This record gives sequence, C-alpha cells and structure tokens, in this order.
Amino acid sequence: MITPSTSEGLRPDPVDFTPEELRELNRRFGVHGPQPRLAQLFTEGIDQLQPLRSHTLGRLEELRPVILSESRRHHINPMLVTAVLFDELQHAKPGEDLPLAARSGLFHTHGPAQLSVGELVKQGLLPANATPEQIDEARMELLDPDRNVRLLVGKFVRLKQALGLSGNALLMASTSPAEAKAIATLAYLHNGKLDYPGRVLRYMQDPELHALLYGTRKPITSPLI
Repeated sequence: MITPSTSEGLRPDPVDFTPEELRELNRRFGVHGPQPRLAQLFTEGIDQLQPLRSHTLGRLEELRPVILSESRRHHINPMLVTAVLFDELQHAKPGEDLPLAARSGLFHTHGPAQLSVGELVKQGLLPANATPEQIDEARMELLDPDRNVRLLVGKFVRLKQALGLSGNALLMASTSPAEAKAIATLAYLHNGKLDYPGRVLRYMQDPELHALLYGTRKPITSPLI
C-alpha cells in the first residue's frame, strides 16, 4: 500500500513518490515517468483556452447526474471522478469520439474518461479472448458517455482493491496525507504518467468544478455581448 513520505515540519506532498514506490507501481501496473516537458507545456497551454474550458464544463454538466450517483453508490470521491473527466475531455483528440474512428482501431482509448477495451476485460465485462465482433461492440460501449463514467468509477473501485484500500473509504485529499497520497496514486494509475496526479489534485480544488458538481454554474458570457 502507498504511504505518504514525511518531511520534518512540512505536510508531505502527495505526488512525491519514492523510487521504491515507483518501481513497485511500475512492476504491478506498468506506469512510467512524466510526459516530456514540451508536452507538459502544451497541456498547460490548452488549459488556458477559455472557450475550450467552457465547452468541457458544459459536457461535465451533462454527466453530473451519473457522476454523483455512481460515485455515491461505490464510495468513490466524485471530485476525483470529475477532475479526471475534466482533464481527459480537455485534452481529447479531435474526432476520436466518432464511431467510425473507434471502429478503425486508430485510437486505443475511448469516451470521456479515455478508457480502453482492456478495462472491460479487467472488470470482468469482456472475455480476454474476445472476438472482433465483441471488441467492436465494446468500443461502441465505451463511446456511450454515461456508460463510460460508470466504467471509470468501476476502474477506481478495482484499483482501490488492488492497492488494499478500504472499499468504504471515500478518500478526501484534505482529510489526511495518507488519503491525499491514495488519491494521487489512483490518478497516477488511471493515466500512467507521473505528472498526471498533480493536475488532477489541482482540478479537484477548482472552485468552478466544485460549483458545477455541488451547486449552480453561471453561464460564461462574452464581454462583447
């Protein structure tokens, strides 16, 4: 189980994984280091585009009911689910949500949470030796937004079990360093890139995402209107 490293007089940084932890996570889950710095800068630049952000928030608003219901049912922090969806939707590739593109096999991950057919196998929803027809059907299943969110929550349930975390623990980053580290680890295992958990934890503190999930989001209007 991942535990937070300690620094005298300081709250441990949940994204500060020790070399031993990284080796163990890589051995068990196949994760790796951060994306190249240039790619990180490109990602940060995309996050500054207000029209894209507004579009992403609009899509999240549509997914809000299933995020809340599935998170509550499986004891998963809904802000973690929302933050992951926000990141994946923000950085989605053009055209990848089209059925024709999914069927072509050009993209390996699909839907709002960018899940692969392999996740269905890991959740026991698709046989490991699936036929081409079953794989094609699974790809279409991943394109269904509500179904995709349910599978994302299921993925976090699966990863919590693999890490030895309590199934009833909601995990709150503000509650304890250990829970913050657990959330960072779940985010890391979802994406596989070492710089990803820091972004997700920042998104989890985003006031507009909190308002979208728990309150009412006011529409953003252009100052020219």
